[in-house]
Amino acid sequence: MTRPAPAAPAGRRAAPPPAARQWTFLSNHGHVLVCLAQDPQARLRDVAALVGITERAVQNILADLDQAGVVERRREGRRNRYRLRTDRPLRHPLEAHRTVAALLGMLLERAELKRLGQ
Repeated sequence: MTRPAPAAPAGRRAAPPPAARQWTFLSNHGHVLVCLAQDPQARLRDVAALVGITERAVQNILADLDQAGVVERRREGRRNRYRLRTDRPLRHPLEAHRTVAALLGMLLERAELKRLGQ
C-alpha cells in the first residue's frame, strides 16, 4: 500500500512533481523581444497573452529593453510602434559576443529578419 504525499504547510502550495514543471530556454524578456520582432505594432495585451504574463510585466520588460537601448517606442496615432536595435549585444557575459540580431536570427523566419533589416 502506498502512502499519500505529505500536505504542504498552510498557505503554501506543494511544488509540482519534477516532470510537470514548465520551463523554457528563453526568458520573458526574450519572448517579448520575439513578439515585437514579429509584430512591431503589437498591443501590450496581445504580447502579454502570447508570453503568458501580465500587461504590467510586459510594461516593465519594455522599460528594461528601452533602458538597454534594445527597443525604441514611437507613437503612431493611438498605437505604439516598436523599433528593435538589433545591433545591440546580448547582456549576459556568456552571450555578450552575440547581438540581438543573432538571437532573432535563430528564432525567426528569413522573411521576418529581412523586414527588420537584417
